[in-house]
Parts: sequence; structure tokens; C-alpha cells
Amino acid sequence: MPTLNLQAKKREVKGKQVAKLRNQGQVPAVLYGHSVKPVDLSISSVDFDKIFKAAGESTLIDLTVDSAKPVKVLIQDYQLDNLKNRINHVDFYQVRMDEKLHAEINLKFINEAPAVKELSGILVTNIHELKVECLPQDLVHEIEVDLSSLKTFEDAIHVSDLKIPAGMITHHDLHDVVVLIQEPRSEKELTDLEAKPEEKVPAEAAETEAKPEEK
Repeated sequence: MPTLNLQAKKREVKGKQVAKLRNQGQVPAVLYGHSVKPVDLSISSVDFDKIFKAAGESTLIDLTVDSAKPVKVLIQDYQLDNLKNRINHVDFYQVRMDEKLHAEINLKFINEAPAVKELSGILVTNIHELKVECLPQDLVHEIEVDLSSLKTFEDAIHVSDLKIPAGMITHHDLHDVVVLIQEPRSEKELTDLEAKPEEKVPAEAAETEAKPEEK
């Protein structure tokens, strides 16, 4: 993957005044890290959106602040304004290349499961992101999961089946199921589920549960 570069400027504006920055197409941000003094920044919202789509939260970015030498960072956190559909704030974490870090890598599911295509099975995904530990240079944007091995309702893909890149370890149990196939439910099963009344707690039992224990 090519190096991702992002330009930022030191920011003096704080508090309620940052609203003006957002209206000017800027995103307030902060840079911090191990033994790194926090620095308030502003970045172009257009530039950041492009970088975020390519990097996500598990890809290194070369961040240049004003005219300083670029530093390696990860997008540690961000705040999203759902009403205006824009990012309101970003946290950049400056990494040390000799220090292992914890990250979550997106799983990219590729190909079609034969049990879905041929047997009308239901694909059930239990893990979407893999928790890993590695040096910054060993980070990857995503890990592919090939679904073509799911041929029957008994088949499943476990963490141990994933092709985890060299230099990276996962903190998931290797027996954890990433994805599996469920048999399709019959029309009768679906009808029974819709017709099944909700379980209600008897009034006397409810009063007993609600009544505090006497001391």
C-alpha cells in the first residue's frame, strides 16, 4: 500500500470558536502519543475524508504539521456529527516504530460460500474485526477471509483458519468462530416464531421480585 500523507496546521483556536473552523472546511484535531506532548491541530476536511477512506484506523499515516518532519500516526478516534454527516474531531496517535501496539483489523470477506449459493444457507458473521498486537510496520489495512470453504452446514471458519500476517499476533481464542452457515428456517418455523406469544411474568412473581428484601 502506498504511503498516505496528510498535512496539518497547529491550532490556537479552542472551545466554542472551533465551530468557525468547521464552517471553513477544517476539522479540529489533536496529536498525542507515548512521551509526546499533545498538540492541537486543524486539517482540511476534504483531505481527511480521502485519507480516512483509505486508512481507516489500522493504517499508518505520515502526518506533517506545518513544515516539520512527518511523523507516523494512526487515527485513534474520531467524533462524527450524524446530522451534518461530517467528522467533528480527530485524535491522532503518534507511534514509536520500535514499540508494539494494539489494533483492530477489519476482516474482508471474499468469494461466495457454496452452502449459501447452492443450499440457501444463511451466512452468520461473528467477528468483523480482529484484535491484534504487532509493531507499527507490520500493520495491514485488512485481512481477507475466503468464504469458498463453506460448503456444508457443518462448515465454519475459525480464528485459527485466518491468514494472519507475519509479525502479528491475535488476542482472540483460536477456536473462536469467525463465520458459519445456518440452515434456512422452514416456513413452519417462521410461522411458529411469529405466532409465539411473548412470555409474561405472573403478577405475584413480579411483586415478589420488585419487593425489596427486608432486613
